[in-house]
Formats: sequence, C-alpha cells, structure tokens
Amino acid sequence: MKSFGSEFKSAIGRVALMSGRTFGVFALVVGSFVGASAANASEGAFIPSVHVSPPPTGANQLCRQYSWACSSKRSVSLSSQQEMQIINRVNRQVNASTREVTDQSQYKTRERWALPTSQGGDCEDFALLKKRDLITAGVDPKRLLIATVLDTRRNSHAVLVYRSASGDLVLDNLTNRIKPWADTRYLFLRMQDPNQPRRWVGVFGQG
Repeated sequence: MKSFGSEFKSAIGRVALMSGRTFGVFALVVGSFVGASAANASEGAFIPSVHVSPPPTGANQLCRQYSWACSSKRSVSLSSQQEMQIINRVNRQVNASTREVTDQSQYKTRERWALPTSQGGDCEDFALLKKRDLITAGVDPKRLLIATVLDTRRNSHAVLVYRSASGDLVLDNLTNRIKPWADTRYLFLRMQDPNQPRRWVGVFGQG
C-alpha cells in the first residue's frame, strides 16, 4: 500500500475549500486532533469519523468488483463470542497462508485492490481476503470495515477493523495479535462507513 500516504495532507487541504460555519466546525475537530485532546480521542473505544470522504485510490471499483466487500446484509446470527472465535481463526489463517507481494511486483502498477493471487498480495489484499472469509463464515458484514492508516513508521498501510460491541479491533497482516484500534499506534485516515459500507469516511484517529 503506497499511494494514500498523502491522504492526511490532502484532507487538510480540503479544509481550505470550506467556508463559514462548516469550516469552523471542521477546524475545531482537526485542531483537537492535532492538539492536546488527541490523547482523549485515542482513548475512545471506537474510531471517530469526521467527514464523508472519497474512497482511497484503488478502491473506486471495489463494490462493483466484489459486491460482498460493500455488503450490509448478514446471513446468520452469531453471538459476540462466536464471532471472536471465527475472527481469531481467520486472521491467523490468512496471515499464515498468504505471501506478502507488492502490487508493483505482481501487477506492474502502484496500487490495485484485489484478492490475493497464488503469488500473494499486499496489505489491502490481506484485508479483503479476511473480510470475504469472515462474511462467508457468518460474521456480520457491517462490523467489518477496511481502513487505511499510517503505521508506526508512518508508512501507508491498510487493515481490517472489526466493530465489536465493546469497541473497534484491528486485524493486521503484520501481526496475529488482534488489538483495540487505540493500541496500534497507527494514524487512521479513512474507513468504510459503518452505516453504508459503499461509502468512505475520513477518520483522523490516532491510535
């Protein structure tokens, strides 16, 4: 995942296009994120969304290519305990069975969102495969949200967020440990809208 490293800067740039009351409200939100109250935001159980956002580069055709990736219809009803057992299993299986390969190496392009091939895939491909397998296993698709972040080294990255009843948990191809989003130390940029997964929201959450 490479091309959305400039998302934070471009999002801040979009603020300059706003005016009046909208700008004032947004400026207060961004100011609180950058300032001292960012620590308070990171203590929240759920990733805070700020505004509607266009999808990341590479995800424009995601819903057309994989309808399940934007689905909000659950197939079965599982308890929270059952979902967590499935999530732990699938997260480990995908991480163990999928080789990490860049889009440039595999497709000769900077970014392409797709399920992993026999060669493997990059971070968003891992997230897509986990989401597909979890939906197939019966996990509520509205709880499974792909998010773009900057990792601890502030490199572009993508993860799958599981919106549990008690907070957002992160499934990451870099570790088998499923962490609360605030424990990742990632800078969250965009995420599928929990209310309408076909849309994306800007989040600006500091883990």
